[in-house]
Amino acid sequence: MKQRIYIDTSVFGGHFDEEFAEHTIPLFDRLKNNEFTLLFSTVTQDELEFPPENVKDLVKSIKIDNTEFLETTSEAIDLASEYISEKVVGQTSFADCLHIALATINRADFLISWNFKHIVNVQRIRGYNSINIKNGYKQLEIRSPREFEKYEED
Repeated sequence: MKQRIYIDTSVFGGHFDEEFAEHTIPLFDRLKNNEFTLLFSTVTQDELEFPPENVKDLVKSIKIDNTEFLETTSEAIDLASEYISEKVVGQTSFADCLHIALATINRADFLISWNFKHIVNVQRIRGYNSINIKNGYKQLEIRSPREFEKYEED
C-alpha cells in the first residue's frame, strides 16, 4: 500500500529554491512515479492561489488520480485552534496548524514541510502530537523532504 503524504506549501516552493531543491526535486520525482498518494488540501490550494509560473506548472504536473483532495472541516478548524490555545504555536500560525490538523485527521503517513520554525521542529511536533493523542488521533510523523531520499544499496 502506498504511503499517503501531506505536503505543505513550503515544499512546492522548495522545488525551485537553491537551498532546498536538491532534496525537494527527488521527492516530486517519486510522486510523479506514483510512489506516494498526495494529500492536497484546500489550505494548500489557497496558499498557492497566486504562485509564480514555475510553481503553478509543478502543481499542474501532479497526477490527479494519485491525489486525495482534502476539504477544511470544522473538525480540522477545532483541532488547529486547540494547537494555538495550548500554545504549541502562536495565533499567526493558524494556517500551519490547519495543515497539521488536516494531515492528522485524514491519517497521513507523513506531513512533509520545509517550515522548521512552526512545523518541522521537535518541540512543536511534541506539542502537536500530545494534543493529537489527547483527542484520540494517532501521532503524526512530521519530516522534511530530505528524509525521503532514496539511497543506493551498498
